[in-house]
Amino acid sequence: MLLDESQRQPDPQQLRQARQRDREAAARFRADFETLVQKAAALEPGADSETVLALKDELDRAYPISCTLPGDQRPVQEAIRRLIGLIMAAVRRGAGNDAYALRQLDEEDAARRLHFELQHVPLVADLTHPESPVDEDELVPLLLGEPAETLARVMTLFDARQAAALLQDARGFLEARDPGHTLAPAWQALAVIEAHARAAADTTGHGAQEENPCP
Repeated sequence: MLLDESQRQPDPQQLRQARQRDREAAARFRADFETLVQKAAALEPGADSETVLALKDELDRAYPISCTLPGDQRPVQEAIRRLIGLIMAAVRRGAGNDAYALRQLDEEDAARRLHFELQHVPLVADLTHPESPVDEDELVPLLLGEPAETLARVMTLFDARQAAALLQDARGFLEARDPGHTLAPAWQALAVIEAHARAAADTTGHGAQEENPCP
């Protein structure tokens, strides 16, 4: 295991406190979401664009938070997507035949779909939460413990500089923790981190200086 014992198995009191925080967060979210629904229902057909877009932004922020909460949040998430869809339809009507504005809205919709999809990767949701539960010293072992198929998506959160730093830290951590290269999934994860770091560096024009981490 890559996490220390204390990180893997919190004591019973810590566990109770974490569950209580989860319950409190869920209660706050329900109250906040009910307020958002009421705001949406109260919108007049001719509401000013600033009010409409402010509500959309609140809904955009609510979706990722819902992905971190316990229980089945799919009905809430569907409601958020539906409300955003109604708002965006109104914005599109306001854009009329403006090809540039419509293209911008298409790009915004595509980016939102990708962002919401990413939030269903638990580690992504935890890392992007305003009050992320991931401590700094847990990030590298959590990344190395993430399945390769989802790690590639998690790594899209990091820019070239961040990815390069993570690669260096992850390599040092894994070489110290597993010098015999017995933890194959972790070394595969390191290869995914390296691939993202190289691709990000190439995109920004800096190139990559790292060696292949895999045996």
